[in-house]
Amino acid sequence: MEIKGICPIAPAVYRDDGSVDVPGYFRCCEKLIGLGAQALTLFGIAGEYYKFDTDEEDALISASVEVCHKNGVPIIISNTKHSTISAVRRAKQIEDAGADCMMVLPPFFLKPAGTELFEHLDALCEAVQLPLMIQYAPDQTGVAIPPSVLAQLAEKHQNLRYFKIECKPPGAYISTLAKMLPNDRKIFVGNAGFQMIEGFKRGASGVMPGPSMPDVYRKIWDALLAGNEAEALRVHGKLNDLLNHIRQSVEQIIYFEKRILKKRGLIANDYCRRPGFASDPIYDELFETLYQKIHIEFSNE
Repeated sequence: MEIKGICPIAPAVYRDDGSVDVPGYFRCCEKLIGLGAQALTLFGIAGEYYKFDTDEEDALISASVEVCHKNGVPIIISNTKHSTISAVRRAKQIEDAGADCMMVLPPFFLKPAGTELFEHLDALCEAVQLPLMIQYAPDQTGVAIPPSVLAQLAEKHQNLRYFKIECKPPGAYISTLAKMLPNDRKIFVGNAGFQMIEGFKRGASGVMPGPSMPDVYRKIWDALLAGNEAEALRVHGKLNDLLNHIRQSVEQIIYFEKRILKKRGLIANDYCRRPGFASDPIYDELFETLYQKIHIEFSNE
């Protein structure tokens, strides 16, 4: 299945006691697809992948493949393992599970560079046949990857199809990479879609935001595809006002994304595993004000 458009990061869904709610996760994913998500992404940074144990990861992989294929959309599963051996093992598990694409997050704890980084990514491309996406998020990982390295890997590996770019600012990097890549490769925007309109203008094929508002992102993206930039800018302006408040840290955006998911009836519980973001009345007050501006754009309101 082709991957394009709005591909949100699937949320971690918990019960009151902090245990993973796999049925609740399945229901949430179905609702996100119903609201316009064109693919889902498991184990993204905003999906709290670093708070799961192995059994929970396995259950979520199975549930994600099932719910996406049942509803006719691709599932992207991120490989976040640090050693090359562990990452290759996870890659084979992801392929065997039936994923449509594997996203690769460079090993940020080890922070390889040069030949070591190339060989790690090269080994993952070699390990499986399914399409791959490399996530470039230097602010979160501390791992710098020149566009030329990604282009070299793409030339060598036909299955390296996609690139998620969320450096800050991403614009020049996207344009430079797009000129270097084979014509059949695709670039996606991250950073919660903050620069999605600029990314579209530079040739991006989609955006991979948080999970709470796929219909809003879809409204913006569809307006861009239709040539209605004024409408895209109108809605995106409201969205960015909210994002500017809630994305001051990874844990903060996770916290408020879950608040929105619960407000919209997409999850029953907005529990976040600790340690995490601790809100206060001022954060909450401004969130509610900005939420009221954007919620009228929701397709189910």
